[in-house]
Amino acid sequence: MQEMDLYRHTDTVNKLLARYGVKFGIYKNHVFREQLFPFDAIPRIIGQEEFQYLEKGLKQRVMALNLFINDIYSEKKIIQDKVVPEEFVYASSGYLAQCEGVKPPKGIYPHIAGIDLVQGKDGSWYILEDNLRVPSGASYPMIARSLCRKSSPQTFKENHLEDNRNYACLLRKTMDYVNTGGHTVILTPGRYNAAYFEHSYLAEQTGAHLVTGSELIVENDHLYFIDYSGRKEPVGVVYRRISDEYLDPMTFYKESLIGIPHIYDIYRKGNVALLNARDLRNGQNRTGAFGNRKGKPSHRHLQIPD
Repeated sequence: MQEMDLYRHTDTVNKLLARYGVKFGIYKNHVFREQLFPFDAIPRIIGQEEFQYLEKGLKQRVMALNLFINDIYSEKKIIQDKVVPEEFVYASSGYLAQCEGVKPPKGIYPHIAGIDLVQGKDGSWYILEDNLRVPSGASYPMIARSLCRKSSPQTFKENHLEDNRNYACLLRKTMDYVNTGGHTVILTPGRYNAAYFEHSYLAEQTGAHLVTGSELIVENDHLYFIDYSGRKEPVGVVYRRISDEYLDPMTFYKESLIGIPHIYDIYRKGNVALLNARDLRNGQNRTGAFGNRKGKPSHRHLQIPD
């Protein structure tokens, strides 16, 4: 970049972030506090060739994760072929017997993946962690980039930057692809969740309904959204932003007050899609053993190592 024009507008961007209420919540000593999202104008620059390498490797990894989770909860070839030890799976706190044999719509488990990357001193990239359960954070670079464009249009005019403005469209396309017939909703625990800004922002950007568990009900093996007038509207896909164990008190944590009773029953029957699928804890940080050792169902090495 010839000139750091954006750097001179750091304060402007931070003021705009505050004006738009871009915050994240933190709990400290059992007290909930909100904090403004801090913006740093100095970017980590990743060249086009390196970006393409990462993109290819991350796509490969997510596909491997999907295969791994599908196999664990179905045929278990990876265990039969001794690629992964049996105890590696069944002793894991992420393994859920309730999810055995459950197939998600279109066969997709991780619709959204948050893969943490680190770069070593030698310049090589490594996977630090696979976040598949409720990955968050996409909204912050989305709105920060939007405000950067307004504050310093010259930066984007004079430099070629990868555009992230289509994220909401891609997310909506993903939700529509697996929709079983009905409205699209984003399920939030509510105002005091740490990522509530993101929930509301993504709902606005994708045109989805932002709902809490009390606004959804299961009747006659289908899910319905109760609108402001009390009318029930069918729901075909739920982008869940609540922790796994609180999703359905009839199947998992019975004390949950923020989930939807029997939603997992109709998910089993294929009458609603969940993003991400419910049984993903067993897939987090498991791809290394799955992809880097020869065996079924994958015989390939992962491009980006753990």
